Amino acid sequence: MTSRTTTRSRAATREPRPAYECDACGHQPPKWVGRCPECGEWGAVVESTVTGPTVAGRVVTSRAPVEPARPIATISAAPAKARPTGVAELDRVLGGGLVPGAVVLLAGEPGVGKSTLLLDVAQQWAAGVGSPSLVVSGEESVSQVRLRAERLGALHERLYLAAESDLAAVLGHLDAVQPGLLVLDSVQTISAPGTEGVAGGVTQIRAVTAALVAVAKERGIATVLVGHVTKDGQVAGPRVLEHLVDVVLHFEGDKHSSLRMVRGVKNRYGAADEVGCFEMHEGGISSLADPSGLFLTRYSEPVPGTCVTVSMEGRRALVTEVQALIGATVAGSPRRTVSGLDGARLAMVLAVLQRRTDRLTLHDREVFAATVGGIRVVEPAADLAVALAVASGGLNLAIAPHLVAIGEVGLTGEVRRVGAVPRRLAEAARLGFRHALVPQGCGPETSGITPAGMQVTEVTDLRSALRLAASLSVE
Repeated sequence: MTSRTTTRSRAATREPRPAYECDACGHQPPKWVGRCPECGEWGAVVESTVTGPTVAGRVVTSRAPVEPARPIATISAAPAKARPTGVAELDRVLGGGLVPGAVVLLAGEPGVGKSTLLLDVAQQWAAGVGSPSLVVSGEESVSQVRLRAERLGALHERLYLAAESDLAAVLGHLDAVQPGLLVLDSVQTISAPGTEGVAGGVTQIRAVTAALVAVAKERGIATVLVGHVTKDGQVAGPRVLEHLVDVVLHFEGDKHSSLRMVRGVKNRYGAADEVGCFEMHEGGISSLADPSGLFLTRYSEPVPGTCVTVSMEGRRALVTEVQALIGATVAGSPRRTVSGLDGARLAMVLAVLQRRTDRLTLHDREVFAATVGGIRVVEPAADLAVALAVASGGLNLAIAPHLVAIGEVGLTGEVRRVGAVPRRLAEAARLGFRHALVPQGCGPETSGITPAGMQVTEVTDLRSALRLAASLSVE
């Protein structure tokens, strides 16, 4: 009896044993491993400390809740109503604006324009909503931010700036300013006192984000966190970071192009597939309510090797021009170079053209294909336009400039159905296009909608599409 009691007392007073947990998915392996066996993330398993074996089996007792549950019909939805930021394209992606207490994570590559956009948002918020906005920069001094604000014309008496890298100091600024909007640039530069690790580490990012989310919910502060991205375009930090926040946005754009896009990835207050378009210029960044003109080239006369399609970015239809150039015959493996298109889909379209048509020989010729304006089109609906552009360049036959082609090309040469065809046709008709080639089953007989002034023709395979495009080019 004494021996058994002694064993129990030793187990109760046992030193805390090491335990391991995956930061990405929460899986708890029995020992440390370099790769999580549950989600496959490398380097995500970290050591945590639990107290004894009886902790996991401890019974949790109930307690009185802070606020009792109420019938859903008696709960007001007014506190969750979105407030416009004053930046139309950002409001479009957010679902109408920023909700008080919502936490938004805006991620993007360095130099793409995240700080410029959010400084404009903070100024618009201070001028429009009326409550103060606070911009906390962990990467720049307040003087540097002030210089950018002067260039953008983003000076307002209710716009406050602070340069901090300590979470406690950030919370102190919130107590002093009482803002309605907080912009933190960036979350990777802030460190939480009492938390292990360096700023930007997995543990620090999780602690800082959890604290800011709690404060935002408690005080009703709309919060925007700027996040860095990894080499493969993913949000840097633990995967749980995207679960803690309410909205995740990706800011995309090529440094050599003026086009910028804010793409919704997660949104608890609206659609998660919206896209906002912006244009970078010397005076800052501005919204593009009608960006389709950026992706078209106006020719004085038809040019071989071009075809127009309508791509979908979220729920927005964008008329996009595809260009193709057929090079000289080369020995060995000819080059297949793309810009703004999916190289694998181009290779498939070339193989179908080679196999299913009689007049094109492409296996020994260089092929270059690109989009106009810096937009990236990877959806299968652009296959037909890519095929027509390549055929036009290979046969030196210009396609009619008033034609748009929409459809996915299969390996047997068939043209398959795609989604949102009425919306695509309406956008093309608005820009003056008079003829459209669409897959079978997507024409006006099926949808019952024909845009005014546009003739819609259904095509079943690639050969019939090439014949129709050739006949229209002669007209």
